[in-house]
Amino acid sequence: MGNKSDPIWAIVPASGVGTRMQGQLPKQYLTLCGKSILEHTLDRLLSFEDINGVILVLRSDDRHWEDLDYQSQKPLIIATGGDERQDSVYSGLLKLLELETGDPLVMIHDAVRPLVLHRDLERLIKVGKNNPAGAILGAPVSDTLKRQNEDVNIVETVARKGLWRAFTPQLFRAKLLFQAFKHVRENNLKITDDAAAIEALGMRPGLVESSVQNIKITHSQDLDLAAQILIQQKDQANL
Repeated sequence: MGNKSDPIWAIVPASGVGTRMQGQLPKQYLTLCGKSILEHTLDRLLSFEDINGVILVLRSDDRHWEDLDYQSQKPLIIATGGDERQDSVYSGLLKLLELETGDPLVMIHDAVRPLVLHRDLERLIKVGKNNPAGAILGAPVSDTLKRQNEDVNIVETVARKGLWRAFTPQLFRAKLLFQAFKHVRENNLKITDDAAAIEALGMRPGLVESSVQNIKITHSQDLDLAAQILIQQKDQANL
């Protein structure tokens, strides 16, 4: 269990409807190797020793979660999400700060990233604890990048040096992240990840290289790849 004087919680925003999958179910409820993607994600987080509990943020009209009858030996708290991801994270932070009187560390993790490795979580915590701005998992860009015009023709090749793909979890002090999201809301900013909220305060989160197995399941073909990775990971002695 995490250090009681320095607890670590995870917030999992799971209020998306998954329109890119073009299915009747939100993508976090699609089946992956006999369980929903969301169950795999929660299993991976809650089985990590240093995580004290998870706040799961759901839509107010979610009718699928109760059907899972998910059981956990650690605290699993439900919060109600908003229209945008950043609204759901904000709601989760409010719930966390009601539960914890101090300033816990908080990992924000995508509901559809079920394959993050425990050893990457360990490295994320180590770096994030030592950086006042926190840290995120990611991977340096290895492909050549092209910028398109409105006709979907190449207009330039973008230098990839120093560019990273941002993954989750992203780890911050809860009160700092709450302050950052208040700033985002008050200034009507649009952000695509949690680190961008911290950056909007002029701070610089650290980058921690993650296994590329930590994929986000976005399209239907990602399910087949995720199944292959999950089978490979089960063969590993230590995640």
